[in-house]
Amino acid sequence: MQPLVSVVVPCFNRSLTVAICVRSVLDQGYGPVEILVVDDASTDGSAEVAAGAGATVLRLPVNGGPGGARNAGAARATGDILFFLDADVALAPDSIAAAVKELQADPALGAICGVLGPRSLTPHSLVAEYRALQMYHWWLAQEGQINDLHTAICAMPARVFRELGPFTDSRHTEAPEYARRITQRYELRSTPAITGVHDHDRTLRVLLPKVFLRTRETALELRRGQVPSGSADRVMASVLLLAAASTAIPLLLVTGPAGLAVTAGLIAVAVVCDGRTYRRVFADRGVRFGLGFTGLHLLYLLTAAAGAAAGTLARLARR
Repeated sequence: MQPLVSVVVPCFNRSLTVAICVRSVLDQGYGPVEILVVDDASTDGSAEVAAGAGATVLRLPVNGGPGGARNAGAARATGDILFFLDADVALAPDSIAAAVKELQADPALGAICGVLGPRSLTPHSLVAEYRALQMYHWWLAQEGQINDLHTAICAMPARVFRELGPFTDSRHTEAPEYARRITQRYELRSTPAITGVHDHDRTLRVLLPKVFLRTRETALELRRGQVPSGSADRVMASVLLLAAASTAIPLLLVTGPAGLAVTAGLIAVAVVCDGRTYRRVFADRGVRFGLGFTGLHLLYLLTAAAGAAAGTLARLARR
């Protein structure tokens, strides 16, 4: 007998995508499923759209962030397995069945995460396509055991969630904090057998502040002796770019044009550090897109490094 899967969908102002999300769950072909869309005080009619698509809708009176919405959905869920899915993600066929298979095969598995595909869900822009490819290559490279929880598309036994307790109410650090809780007792894994297509941010004006705030809050909440998660090569690339940006003007003033060679060298080494990502993108999408991707990726890494630096300084000051 197949276990009941409760698909919990936190939703805030996603009227353009939530119906696509719900239909992708209904089209899975997996039998016992309940879909709980938790409307986090939306103002754009998302709740009505979700209900019209066939989901059970829970309405929260005050916007509290995705962690609180997931907690509310999990508290209402009756399934043996909780499948957390963001309202701007369309689930690929057979993903729920793949999650159930993985969790049933290994009782030591606390959660199984999926991979977001290399294309954006709705009308595209260069920024959205960059973000889709960036997340795809980063997450796909993490196939197998991981240390990060991809809350946009992941599943866990309901018993594990009850054991570990609810997500925190932080809007930027609830995923890494919960990942730490899981990995203290269970294995955390990622697989491309679970796949979704995400509706990515279309402008830098929206994307970069999110990146800065997320990395700042993550660095701010690091415990003593704890090492930030993520690829060592990408962390190094971010540090080099921050060094290049912060020393460019002083070097230029002190050494003249020769200082630009140092800045260019730091940027070049940063590119080499994450060279595998760039090679994949150039091979898949050609030179023109690859150059645009490279520029955006360097800006993304620089923003992440600035956020991490700001959070680290604030943490040290707080001590």
